[in-house]
Amino acid sequence: MSDQASPPQQPPIFNLNAYSPAQIKEAIEKVGVKKANLPFLASLMLAVIAGGSIGLGALYYTVIVSDAELSFAAARVMGGLAFSLGLVIVLVGGAELFTGNNLIVMAWASGDVSTREMLRNWVVVYFGNLIGSIGLVGLVFLSHHLDMNGGRIGLSVLSTAAAKIQPDAVTLFFKGVLCNLLVCLAVWLAYAGRSVIDKIGALIFPVSAFIAAGFEHCVANMYFLPLAWLMTRTGSVPPDFDASAITMAGIFHNLVPVTLGNIAGGAGLVGAMYWMIYRSAFGKQDTIMK
Repeated sequence: MSDQASPPQQPPIFNLNAYSPAQIKEAIEKVGVKKANLPFLASLMLAVIAGGSIGLGALYYTVIVSDAELSFAAARVMGGLAFSLGLVIVLVGGAELFTGNNLIVMAWASGDVSTREMLRNWVVVYFGNLIGSIGLVGLVFLSHHLDMNGGRIGLSVLSTAAAKIQPDAVTLFFKGVLCNLLVCLAVWLAYAGRSVIDKIGALIFPVSAFIAAGFEHCVANMYFLPLAWLMTRTGSVPPDFDASAITMAGIFHNLVPVTLGNIAGGAGLVGAMYWMIYRSAFGKQDTIMK
């Protein structure tokens, strides 16, 4: 028998297996460090792209739900699938989305990112998402897209906005929690994929579920609410539609608790929970379920 050690086995060139949860945790932490250390301008511009991208998903969703011939469930599920376009652009194309970046909390918990760096990223990306969303609002309004389907697209935007402003702050907070629980799970699952098809297939169901269930996403609301508000200020509201709630105060009434709920759901129920399971409980180098 030869004493010569056998050469180390090389990994396969093509691997169709999904990354394990432990590997996903390590990848998200590394990406979190990169995100937190992006230069200000790059972070802001990528956030602008993400805000517009989520707005495009919201636009696509509105086309579906404006069809009065669809049943409630069909419209919600199909609308949710259409809305997934936004996160597909963000994850595959590369952009900075506030709700997904709540997972930076994992790198923060490991001590790889400071509190200041994490909060800086969140603030810059949040306002970048807002700029991108409002920019898309202007383009959509000027394109007269809202006039499609006999004006039902515009009516659907107004109805969606009014329904988002109506609940009390506590309800909106928990709708935000449940939304970003699903969005960050979509991001987590997408990191398991090795191809574009894998990533898209993994994120579609969690994203469409939060839309179908009527939960609240602060960046999507940065599109719906300003667009509806713009319609009220330009006389684009049907005379029989009550748009009294669609005001700046109504917009803040929605965005503040929804944003806080998104943070709690994404950073708390996904990021912190997975960090405790795969880092705190089993150790940094653990490869459980690999």
